[in-house]
Amino acid sequence: MPTRADEQTWTIAQVADEFGITHRTVRHYEDLGLISPERVGTKRLYSRRDRTRLNLILRGKRLGFPLDQIRMIIDLYDAPRGKRSQLQYVLAQIDDRRTDLEQRRRDLDDALTELDRFEDRCREDLARIT
Repeated sequence: MPTRADEQTWTIAQVADEFGITHRTVRHYEDLGLISPERVGTKRLYSRRDRTRLNLILRGKRLGFPLDQIRMIIDLYDAPRGKRSQLQYVLAQIDDRRTDLEQRRRDLDDALTELDRFEDRCREDLARIT
């Protein structure tokens, strides 16, 4: 197994550019303990593991998961037998998130329908006035 010194590493600028985020965002995830780059003086060196974790964090954020749930998912992966418990937890969270998004979609559809009706009434009223 390669040692940490033998692994490919990336700088904060490279990682931020790759994922389309700011340096501040990367440092924020580091401050929260979600990623832990190696420090060489004042330079941060991100490993493949850090990049994988960052990718999972950003995917979780895109799906609407809060950081505490993302942390739990990532931490469960590192725990003994974490893969099974991680998958069970993630499946439960996906179900909750799907339910929430489906409700939001119904709410948006209802709002759009109402806007269409209101627009039609406004156009009818405008046609009568002119």
